[in-house]
Amino acid sequence: MFDNGGAAPKERAEGEAPRHLRVTGGAQLSGAIDVKTSKNACVALLCASLLNRGTTTLRRVARIEEVNRILRVLASMGVRYEWIEQDLRLTPPERLDLTRIDADAARRTRSIIMFLGPLLHEYPEFELPFAGGCELGDRTVEPHMVALRRFGLAVETSGGAYCATVKDRVDPPGTIVLTERGDTVTENAIMAAARFPAVTVIRNASCNYMVQDLCFFLEHLGVRIDGAGTTTITVHGREDLDADVDYAPSEDPIEAWSLISAAIVTESEITVRRVPMEFTEIELALAEEMGLVYTRSPEYLAENGRTRLADLTVRPSRLRAPMDKIHPMPFPGLNIDNLPFFALLASCAEGSTMIHDWVYENRAIYLTELNRLGARVRLLDPHRLHVEGPVEWAGAEVTCPPALRPAVVLLLGMLRARGTSELRHINVIHRGYEHLAERLQLLGAEIEHI
Repeated sequence: MFDNGGAAPKERAEGEAPRHLRVTGGAQLSGAIDVKTSKNACVALLCASLLNRGTTTLRRVARIEEVNRILRVLASMGVRYEWIEQDLRLTPPERLDLTRIDADAARRTRSIIMFLGPLLHEYPEFELPFAGGCELGDRTVEPHMVALRRFGLAVETSGGAYCATVKDRVDPPGTIVLTERGDTVTENAIMAAARFPAVTVIRNASCNYMVQDLCFFLEHLGVRIDGAGTTTITVHGREDLDADVDYAPSEDPIEAWSLISAAIVTESEITVRRVPMEFTEIELALAEEMGLVYTRSPEYLAENGRTRLADLTVRPSRLRAPMDKIHPMPFPGLNIDNLPFFALLASCAEGSTMIHDWVYENRAIYLTELNRLGARVRLLDPHRLHVEGPVEWAGAEVTCPPALRPAVVLLLGMLRARGTSELRHINVIHRGYEHLAERLQLLGAEIEHI
């Protein structure tokens, strides 16, 4: 057990020298691997713990940098936390101290914006540092502001911070129509509504996995929520939330698809256990169209008692390009975070594939780094890629781009490439994956830290 005593935790990847990997490609992988709990759900639940005056215990939390960053921010505000093996226990102070907020940690994560919803109930005025995270281009925060204005929040930007003020009295929000069906936008609105003593209806809501976990968690806190998993969510708010709550977030569909992609690209037989099926079914259907062969176990429930899981055994498959372009959509469409892995799969498939990443301005260009390994990925514009396959993969030295999923795509490409590769500055991978290289080693991947 580790108790931080109110001090900020040390970030492994960002507090140490850059890390690098040497990969010898072509190894056949085998065995079974479990999917860990969701990065995005855990981060949302850490933010939501600010709503609770009692102790919050989260089960099987992945020890990743994104979690560390939020913990650093929470600890700087006075929240005490302790690790009990993989479980995380958080105890709030009598009063948060926002004057001591760790601005450096806050600026490294986009998730800091999800503090707005919980904090507006406690403080008439407060400041938060600008949100950061991966370098994926500009993303407007205006949809957050549109939703939270209904709860009396007004925000101005000054000196690299969000300067928030909250009206003393506001009318009940009633029905809120989100201008963007975003995950964090929806989560912010839900958290604001959770402690507003009225019924709030949120339309055009995201029904993605992290939003569902947030709803299930708040139900454990005593907040009645109708419509979780749909685009209309009704929150029956309570003025005070004070309960010792114990909750197990579900597994990460992005990590699940990363591991499935590792099996596909290495033409290996691997069993990926605890796959959240509701949030990977579109990806699996598209991969089946491309020729993926796999079997699945009967479904069972995650520890939260709600999310459907199954074990998938991926078998060596001959891939072909899909008939149509590949593009993400809000859930239940193909997840935006899983899109980069299809650039990798398309490079292994026979034919031409168009990939359209319409959400981010910068991310598509990072996927052209696959060309260093022998891929034929052509950037048509900031959002569209043309991919030709199959290709002759060859080892190379590549520096990780400053974006999580493209960095992992490069690592998986190196598993396929002939010869030896070096992936440099892998710290970004630790943002969202716990011991990914070591876990791939257990499946037979030839990876070493250098």
